[in-house]
Amino acid sequence: MSSPITRIIEPRSRDLGDGFKVRRVLPFHAQRTVGPFVFFDHFGPVEYAPGEGFDVNPHPHIGLSTVTYLFEGAIRHQDSLGSDLVIRPGAMNWMTAGHGIVHSEHTPDELRAQGQSLHGLQTWVALPDEDEDCEPSFEHHPADSLPEIDITGARIRVLAGEAWGKASPVKFPSPILYIALESKGGAELTLSSDLAEERALYLVSGSADVAGEFVDAGVMLVFESAVDVPVQLSPGTKGVICGGAKLPGKKRIEWNLVSGSQEKINQAKIDWTAALQAGGNTRFPAVPGDENPWIPLPSQ
Repeated sequence: MSSPITRIIEPRSRDLGDGFKVRRVLPFHAQRTVGPFVFFDHFGPVEYAPGEGFDVNPHPHIGLSTVTYLFEGAIRHQDSLGSDLVIRPGAMNWMTAGHGIVHSEHTPDELRAQGQSLHGLQTWVALPDEDEDCEPSFEHHPADSLPEIDITGARIRVLAGEAWGKASPVKFPSPILYIALESKGGAELTLSSDLAEERALYLVSGSADVAGEFVDAGVMLVFESAVDVPVQLSPGTKGVICGGAKLPGKKRIEWNLVSGSQEKINQAKIDWTAALQAGGNTRFPAVPGDENPWIPLPSQ
């Protein structure tokens, strides 16, 4: 029988500045997307000494939802809607940019003073073309509000979409799947074909036997659609399953801007440059409480 694994993606290292390195999985040259997921970064664990911290100053997004999921540490999220909260492990933090939003991410003051270990995933999901210009919004769902299931030794948290009869409170306008799984003593489970049209498994730590293929942490396995996939998780393994409906067309990604239309991206660049000069505008307002310098467009 042929393998249900259609691609194995090895992340590429990227330095985002100040020595903060990530393992970038998506986009990949031969696999731009998995369902609506157009971007997938794995960061950490990284150790910050007292007085040091993680800082991403105000910057814009359009046409997507950003999703931060932490395993360790905390990040303070602020945005131009006035949202201001600390993201903690296990919670779901879902910012929909729509026609335009500005946000920043920093280490909370108390953790900057004492130091911390930071470890998590940053993903982007593309909005359907007809929803790209929706109003921006932000959802925060604490860890204890997300449904969990125990399946033969695996603890599964449904972050977005529906799986094994449990549905996440996150709202998204197209079919989506995002699941965190963990097995302390090892587990066997089947990733059913009806979970999503497109599915991928990313191992954060540990290892697994996936349909007879042994894989260590740090790789993404993309699966054939309409095929059940047997998975054996080794003790101490953590991972996520992501996917959803196949995107009907190509999404363009330039810097932090995502759209099916190059014209929309070009206009967003113009509007962001104008916002930088004016200290904010109607499309890209200031972030209340964050007086740090805004990040300019990257040089061409």
